[in-house]
Amino acid sequence: MIDFLLDGAHWTGPEGIPALLLQHLMYTFLALFAAALIAVPLGLYIGHTGRGAVVVAGLANSLRALPTIGLLILLVLVIAPSFTTKLAYLIPSLIVLVLLAIPPILTNTYAGIRSVDPAAVDAARGMGFRSMRILTEVEMPCALPLMLSGVRSAVLQIVSTATVAAYISLGGLGRLLIDGKAQSDYAQMAAGAVLVSLLALAFDLAIGFLTVRVVSPGLTRRVRSGAKQRSGADDTAVAARPTSAPEPSLI
Repeated sequence: MIDFLLDGAHWTGPEGIPALLLQHLMYTFLALFAAALIAVPLGLYIGHTGRGAVVVAGLANSLRALPTIGLLILLVLVIAPSFTTKLAYLIPSLIVLVLLAIPPILTNTYAGIRSVDPAAVDAARGMGFRSMRILTEVEMPCALPLMLSGVRSAVLQIVSTATVAAYISLGGLGRLLIDGKAQSDYAQMAAGAVLVSLLALAFDLAIGFLTVRVVSPGLTRRVRSGAKQRSGADDTAVAARPTSAPEPSLI
């Protein structure tokens, strides 16, 4: 496997690892964008209004139960005759990945909105906030940690499952797995598995870092180190300040 990865011939050309990586990233971002476009507004609406909560559980469970390879082949058989380009295989692959990514984003968005402290919502309503302003300025910021957690889970599932695109003659890092299996080249298969794992790990770390940067410290009980130091210095100064002697009583 190491020899395969260190071989310069595998890092150049249209079938090289960089080209396959770019294709894998394209599938990932397209599927994630489409899934977020569907799941986030739906989760916000259901979480804010409380209507259709049963749909979230039913839809999430049913989509998770879909067989990926079977659905992919079925969609190719149905959609492919309508196209003469690679769209005949790209569209089915994206549909499968989108259906896989919708449940975690939808359920976490809904759960995040529903878990917002009712006292904060009541306070905003008492200040004259309208429904949309409550959603965007109170509920969404408070639900952001759970929403990003759903995106994180969806990205990991997309990255790992996008390898099935190679099963229907598309590109991506799955090519290393499919071609390696066809040629009994286990070094190539192992290299593909390691690259997919590293890509998933990179996305996981990136979204984790993004969560730390964009989520309010008050929601995660975080305090900046500078604030801690200033607070400690102030406490020390107060403790070290000499107390003045009481004035003598006139009585």
